[in-house]
Amino acid sequence: MTSDKIFLLADLLPLVKKWQNDNQKIVFTNGCFDIVHLGHIDYLEKAQKLGNKLILGLNTDASVKRLKGDLRPVVNEYARSRMMAAFSFVDAVVLFDEPTPKEIIEIICPNILVKGDDYAIQNIVGADFVLANGGKVETIALVEGYSTSKIIEKIKNSFL
Repeated sequence: MTSDKIFLLADLLPLVKKWQNDNQKIVFTNGCFDIVHLGHIDYLEKAQKLGNKLILGLNTDASVKRLKGDLRPVVNEYARSRMMAAFSFVDAVVLFDEPTPKEIIEIICPNILVKGDDYAIQNIVGADFVLANGGKVETIALVEGYSTSKIIEKIKNSFL
């Protein structure tokens, strides 16, 4: 079941250790993934191809609200985590409530940290830690014209 790929951080750690012992290259990325669209799918597929196992840090509802405002998320964390876990290219989903995934990154110590190319590497949370521990930080080109905010705006404008 897809819910078997959704973890609390403490429950994810034994699996991460197993992957590391098996010399699996672990990729980590994170985000809200509120309204899933082509841009998300393209990004996550490309992220997964950088290694063997993709761990996705997913913002909790409270975290999304703090980042995006009171009207977000549109889709609750249970549904978002189930949708993310349903993708074959996502190996594990872990929710986080903190402002950034810094703690998760420092605990799992991924081989590769990934964000979209709307971030400069020096501004990616955890990049310094991953690089200092022999890992790599990569950015992935985003699909032009796709963003949750643009989709929400389009929906709002269609009712005007």
